[in-house]
Amino acid sequence: MERILVSACLMGRRVRYDGGARTSSDARLAGWREEGRLVPFCPEVEGGLPTPRPAAEIEAGAGGAAVLAGAARVLAADGSDVTAHFLRGARSALAVARSSGVRLAVLKEGSPSCGALAIYDGTFQGRRTPGQGVTTALLEANGVRVFTENRIAEAAAYLATLEPA
Repeated sequence: MERILVSACLMGRRVRYDGGARTSSDARLAGWREEGRLVPFCPEVEGGLPTPRPAAEIEAGAGGAAVLAGAARVLAADGSDVTAHFLRGARSALAVARSSGVRLAVLKEGSPSCGALAIYDGTFQGRRTPGQGVTTALLEANGVRVFTENRIAEAAAYLATLEPA
């Protein structure tokens, strides 16, 4: 059975920067949970950040690949550099994915860790820009396909290609 890495906040865990969750009501996620497929994970908490914590964004909306390459930082709204926490969390997510045989992830869109299509632009003005978060960039670079919580149907279709009929 294929395992699926999933953002812990989508499973109702209160791990978001604001201390809340973004619980998904998607029936497929609920079904996958019942089947024991899901591996809930929060890279920011696993990277050592507290809950709640100041919001964080990748500077200049550079994206996760730039952070991984050392060309951009992740900064908190209070001005502190939290790059090391995001890198540690991303590496931990990859280690969990590898140890669980994960080839598919459903992660929270917009997050500087988990965003797959868009992230905030680094200005803390609520503006998004195309790009990936740090964890998504690392997972994708290592063969794990990442889908957002709004693209679970696509994740399900991909899952079907991974498992024999």
